[in-house]
Amino acid sequence: MSLPPDRAHVTTEHRHVRGAIDALSASEFLEAILDDQDAAVLAVRKANASIAAFTEQLVVRFREGGRLIYLGAGTSGRLGVLDASECPPTFNADPGQIIGVIAGGDAALRRSSEAREDDPSGAHESLHELSVGPKDTVLGIAAGGTTPWVLGGVEEAARLGAMTGLLTCAQVPESARPDHHILLDTGAELLTGSTRLKAGTATKIALNAITTSLFIQLGKVYENLMVDLRATNEKLHDRCLRILCELCPQLNRDSADQLLQEADGDLKVAIVMASTGQGQSESEHRIAKAHGDLRQALI
Repeated sequence: MSLPPDRAHVTTEHRHVRGAIDALSASEFLEAILDDQDAAVLAVRKANASIAAFTEQLVVRFREGGRLIYLGAGTSGRLGVLDASECPPTFNADPGQIIGVIAGGDAALRRSSEAREDDPSGAHESLHELSVGPKDTVLGIAAGGTTPWVLGGVEEAARLGAMTGLLTCAQVPESARPDHHILLDTGAELLTGSTRLKAGTATKIALNAITTSLFIQLGKVYENLMVDLRATNEKLHDRCLRILCELCPQLNRDSADQLLQEADGDLKVAIVMASTGQGQSESEHRIAKAHGDLRQALI
């Protein structure tokens, strides 16, 4: 068997200056990891411009019917799947709008399948099954910036016409030429090479920022409230009622519930009904005319 490529140049593989963490007590290690996590926030802050540029282009493509597809292996893949899975309940988004694809498939969410990440064509089948095309955006997530499965998948997505991006915590090879590169320069980990630590934190922050900003601009948020909600369980029913009463102070909890029922459980429709005095169909028309933007629908 041939020797693997030497990744000594990859900053996430470097040894941390903190040194011997095995000599620390649990309390001391907690202090060390909290101190080190500050670098995750700083790394994302320094990448603000590249994250914003990527997101702005993503919004344009979503408005044309595009999707966002995450590609990742190991921790990076799991974070992509997590972010994708949280968008439907948070924003009432179609599950097909944000898709997380992980090397090894869904089984890799629970059991490591890191050997799959060495195949540069491993993500191609999933991209073809999803019929990735020019309206779509594919964001590869690879903390170390060298994962063949991710780099090969991003290259194939570009060939299929998609907008491409790479989110990494280290520099990528010169051969990688995505449309967007988001570099979260988190450096060495307390546990050498364990990018589930601050690289994982920085990645989660960046993905949260991308999708939350995306759906804010698509009209899923009013002020700082989730207004694109449906009362499909007790928690969401309660949240809908509290938001209705807050935005429409003329309502009490009982009258808000009655209005929500008249709106078929659609919070945004209920807000427009309460604010304008119009019925369900007229309110739905106002929202559609405003392309889902509640602020515009209330003008």
